[in-house]
Amino acid sequence: MRKHMMLVAAASLLGPMTSIERARGRYMRGPEGHPETKTAAQLADETKTLVERKFDEVKAIAERALGMAEKGEKMSPEDKAKADEALTTANEVKGALATLEQKIARQAEQEQVHASAGERFVNDEQFKSFAGQTRPRGRIIVDVKDITSLTTDAAGSAGALVNSDRRGLQVELPQRRLTIRSLLLPGNTTSNQIEYEREKLFTNNAAPVAEGTLKPQSELQFEDATANVRTIAHWMRTSVQILADAAGLQSIIDQRLRYGLAYAEEQQLLNGSGTGQNLLGLVTAATAYAAPGSLTATSQVDIIRLMILQAALAEYPPNGIVLNPIDWAAIEMQKDGQGRYLIGNPQGTLSPTLWGLPVVATQAMGVDKALVGAFNLAAQIFDRQDATVDVSTEDQDNFVKNKVTIRAEERLAMAIYRPQAIVYGDLGRVA
Repeated sequence: MRKHMMLVAAASLLGPMTSIERARGRYMRGPEGHPETKTAAQLADETKTLVERKFDEVKAIAERALGMAEKGEKMSPEDKAKADEALTTANEVKGALATLEQKIARQAEQEQVHASAGERFVNDEQFKSFAGQTRPRGRIIVDVKDITSLTTDAAGSAGALVNSDRRGLQVELPQRRLTIRSLLLPGNTTSNQIEYEREKLFTNNAAPVAEGTLKPQSELQFEDATANVRTIAHWMRTSVQILADAAGLQSIIDQRLRYGLAYAEEQQLLNGSGTGQNLLGLVTAATAYAAPGSLTATSQVDIIRLMILQAALAEYPPNGIVLNPIDWAAIEMQKDGQGRYLIGNPQGTLSPTLWGLPVVATQAMGVDKALVGAFNLAAQIFDRQDATVDVSTEDQDNFVKNKVTIRAEERLAMAIYRPQAIVYGDLGRVA
């Protein structure tokens, strides 16, 4: 009896399928035959609603069919065949809708991942409402997140700062490749201060001892340390008409405001003095270079090798070398007596390495200086607030001059756990 009821119910689906086809035509074209601007997601939602409504109608028919079956009434073979075909078609359509929804969701995620900060800003609903006013007043804050120095295609990476499809500025502005952040251990905080224990000294007196004798004592000293969250910010003023020019605003945010934050951040991570509102940078906290083992260096390459040894003797095997591009070029250009390159290869395509370690060349490092260390063990970044863009016309000067102020800022702290893990010194190339 249950099977008989379902066959009767499914027979009515022949009509709903044609209804769906007609409805889909109405969704895709306006009353005059012109395409409407509904998204694929909206079409999927409306079609899903229609299919579900038809299934509800089938359910009602099935309930009525149950009463007919109890009276002994039977369906003809033709009706049963039509019911089977309609039920199969309905299930296929419902499965196709589920697949479509999954594809739309994945596409939306991909678009969000590859959208630059400027694109996310100008597409934000708050900004659209603000910019759509005839005379915008007040301010909006949009958190664009994901400020990082990584050079991947991930959301908010440095790669997003150089977008080949940008149309706001006709010529790409020069930008430095930012790399120091990617060397360090990442982290987050919800406080304005990081309190931690910094390793100061480890004296290892472990030795074989006879039974019953006094065991040697080792020393492990720590000191209390604090890393304060610091703010990096800047702003620019432009005409209020720029709010109507999404491409121009996007370029301003991507090319200058966010890049300016990342540029200042790299300087702080490397050279921050730790005083006032400055971070404590790696160079400032590093251990001074001192040739270990009475070894003598006769070249810049030798000095870097001894820096590696100094860090390794402190039980922190280095994982990177930071140099100024000028010094790295001077090392690569060194030749033997026959004019052959010792290290450099003009036709080489391999990543720069020295003594088996990757070389990071950045202008943030001073000329004739080198920094070697186990950076992932030495320090950690704590992001308190990712890059945030604030647009405002509240200032009186802005109002009377028809201007708008665009501000970007971020907050972060850096903890230096082990100064012995990083070594800093002169290369001796410049007198």
